[in-house]
Parts: sequence; structure tokens; C-alpha cells
Amino acid sequence: MRRDVNWWQVVFIAAGSPALVMFSLGGISAVTGTISPLVWFISVMIGFVAIFSYAEIAAMHPNKSGGTAVYGATAWVRHSRIIAPMSVWSNWLAWSPILAIGSGLGSGYLLSIFLPPDHVLNTWKLTLLDLNFLKEDLSIRINTQFIVGTVLMVAVWSIQHTGIAKTARVQIILTLGGIIPLLFVTLIPLFTGGIDMDNFTPFVPLNGEWNLEGWRLFIGGLFLAAWAAYAAENAVCYMSEMKNPQGDGAKAIIWSGVLGVLLYSLVPFVFQGVLGVDYMRSPGIESGEGVGVALASMVGASEFIAKLLVVMLTFTLFLAIMTAMAGSSRTLYQGAHDGWMPKWLDKLNENGVPTRAMWADLGFNAILLLMSDYMFVMAVSAVNYVLFHYLNLNAGWIHRLDNPNAKRPYRAPNWLMVAGTGLAYVNAFLIGVGANLWGNHILFLGLAAAFISTPLFWYRHYVVDKGKFPPDMLADLLPEGQTELPPTRAGMLPYLALLGGMASMAAGYIIFWVMF
Repeated sequence: MRRDVNWWQVVFIAAGSPALVMFSLGGISAVTGTISPLVWFISVMIGFVAIFSYAEIAAMHPNKSGGTAVYGATAWVRHSRIIAPMSVWSNWLAWSPILAIGSGLGSGYLLSIFLPPDHVLNTWKLTLLDLNFLKEDLSIRINTQFIVGTVLMVAVWSIQHTGIAKTARVQIILTLGGIIPLLFVTLIPLFTGGIDMDNFTPFVPLNGEWNLEGWRLFIGGLFLAAWAAYAAENAVCYMSEMKNPQGDGAKAIIWSGVLGVLLYSLVPFVFQGVLGVDYMRSPGIESGEGVGVALASMVGASEFIAKLLVVMLTFTLFLAIMTAMAGSSRTLYQGAHDGWMPKWLDKLNENGVPTRAMWADLGFNAILLLMSDYMFVMAVSAVNYVLFHYLNLNAGWIHRLDNPNAKRPYRAPNWLMVAGTGLAYVNAFLIGVGANLWGNHILFLGLAAAFISTPLFWYRHYVVDKGKFPPDMLADLLPEGQTELPPTRAGMLPYLALLGGMASMAAGYIIFWVMF
């Protein structure tokens, strides 16, 4: 890959991460009620603590792309050949669906401002398969939203095909056209007295009290919010494309985290303070398709200005789609290059872009875009994303024990590494409690999807590669002057960590879904 970007350009490439707040803003408000801003704040702070561990392990891998899942897999591989590829696969399975969800929501935004709800282009559909057995009203269908969304995805593919430097320039334009309007509609009510504090009372979950059901709603909100609020880690997907990866990797992820804390704290607070819980429980808000119109309405602008703001907020979604394709395609490519994923994906075009991985993203998301319920897709994806964070927060201390002499241009403060490790088990608990709040089979489907990585890896490793990894797979971890890694020192601790994670997940499920 070409080293064409510096840290501030990467921040712009990853600027789509804060835009993810628009994907599940309505859905989480509809489930948690007045405490929704608290859910978002706690979630983004968990993600912010985690990025310091990720900054350390990213800086240890200056010649890889693909993000923290790839860097964490090099810690797990010497202990488990099931867990290591699962880390890479689960990260991709979490990031890639952003293309379909964002494109679907973006097409919904555009259709909502240019066509009335009862227009034939908004109402027609061709149902291909009924999936009611998975979730009520879930189906695979073709409609106008699918067609417009597909056009948006192809446009993103075309832009990124030209290389990382040009992608960065487009992202700068989209940030100016998307994130700035999002900040605008967020800040205006703060200065004009548009916040009604009565919209935060009583400050209890949607069921009306902090009992077991209330805590289940709260934790379920934290679970789904993590899918968006932890996303600053995407900034280190581009280590092998940075001009100075050792110094710039930590800067990129930390500043992306700061931007995330700002937006994930402000947007949900203002959104609820202006509109109130009842408004946020309306179908268009809960599904996410009406969020753009709702945000534009908060500034009290004329109809024309409101429509213009919706168009600009569509740029915000486009920004998220760009970020997702850039990151997820590099995860697939590096996974293939390191021997985790199918070898066919290990291919760059003349611009240093993982084109085959991008084609895989496009095809996979064209199928997801056919789904009638994007919250269902998001919830299954969230199981994999939170699982990935559990694995990678443990990868930080495994790297410290097993690779003490590897180069560490950035070293996370010890207390943040310890805090991140503790939050790994919080994440496992969130999966057990929160997944099935979004559908009866979400926990099973999410974990089943994660284990698809096992046959994929075994075929690649034992059939295609004859049981051998590529020779440079762990090269970044070699101490200076050495040709082999030292023996592992973590011993049984990684296995105990896995048992702890399974216990945390099981405890959450049993306490909130079996016992009561």
C-alpha cells in the first residue's frame, strides 16, 4: 500500500465514525426513553478509554492495515487459532453493514424530502422472501429505497477505487458538508433556548422505574450504542498508508476519539431536549429514516432551508459509508494477506486500493440492503462488534506479556490499560443482557455469525496454505536484530480471560432473561 496520508487526513477519513450517531439515535431513544443521552455518554466514554490500548497495539504494527482487529489477532494467534481469525472476521462483520444501513437511511432521507409519503415510489415493493420467523415484519424486498441505496454504494466504491489520498480529499469535503451541519443543528438550540428540560423528566428508563426491566432497557441501549460510539478505533485502519505510522497512529485515533466524545454527548442530548420522548418513538424516528428531517426541524428554519439541511445531513451518512468501506475493505485485505481470510481478497489495484475486498463489501451489502429492517441488521452486527472489542481489549495486555521488547512508539498509561481490560468484561456482559432486547434470536444469530470465521480460516490455513502462515505475518513484532519472536509468557491467562468473558456474557443473559 502507498504511504500517502498523515494523521490529520486520517482523522477526516475516520470522521464518518461520529456520524454513526444518526443510525441508531431514534431506535435507542425509543427503547430507553429519557435516559437516552446518558446511555450515549457512558457508551462513548467506554469507547474512548479503549482507544488508548488500541493506539498502543496499532503503533506496534506500522506495516499493516485493517485496524485493531488485525493488530489484536497477532496477540491471540499464538494462543488460539479459533479466536484470532474471529477477531478479524467479527470486526469486518460489524463495520461492513454500515454500507447497507447508511445507504438505506440516506435514500430514505432523500425520498422523504422530495416525495410525499404516499407517493407510489415510496410505497411500492416486491417481496422476495418472508422472514417473520426471525423477526416480525422482517422480509427481503426490492423497493425504491433499495435502488437509490445501491446507487449510493456504487458511488462510494467508485470514489475509493482511485486511492487513499483522493478518498481523504473527498472525506474533507464531506466533513465540511456533513459534520458541520450536524454540529449546526445541534448547537443552535443550545443558544436559542430550544432545550426543554421537562423532556428529561422523570429521568428513568422507558418502563418508568429503575427495576430489573428498567436496567435491561438501559443495558440494551448501551449494547446497541456501542456499535456506533466505539467507532473511533477505525482511525488506525491505515497504518501502512501513513507517512509516519509510528507517530501518527496514536494521534489519529485519539483525536478521532475526542471528536466522537463531542458529538455523541451533544447530539442525543439536544435531540431529546428539543423533541421529547413521544416524538422519538414515532415509527420514522425509531427506524432512523426520519431522523434527518427531525434534526433539520430543530432549528426552526423555512421549508427550503430545512430540506437543504436534510440534503447536507445526507452527506453525513455518506461520510459514514465512505469511512466504513475504507476500513472494512482494508480489514478483509489484511486478513487475507496475513492468512486469515480467503486468499482471493489479497489483491491491490494500481492505486494501492484493495479492490477485490471492496467488491466483496459491495456484494455483501447489496444483499443486506434488501432487508426491510435495518435495526435487525444493526443488532446482529453489534453482537460481533462488541465481541471484537472484548477480544481486543484483552489483546493489549497479551501483547505486553508476550512481546515486551517489540517497538512501542506509543505506550498507553498503565491505568488506562487496566481500565480497558476491565471494560472488556463489561462488554461481554452487555452482549448477554442487551442483544435479545432487539429481537428474540439476535444473541444466537450474532454468535453464530462470529463462528463462520472458523471454517473460513481452517480452509485457508490448512488447505490453501498447508498449515503455514505468510512469513511476514508477525514481522512487525520482532525485536530489533532478532529473526524470531521470544516464547510466549502469558501462559494460561488468555484462556482464563476467555472463560471470564463467557462467564460475564452468560451471567448477563441468565440474570436478565432466565431468572426473572
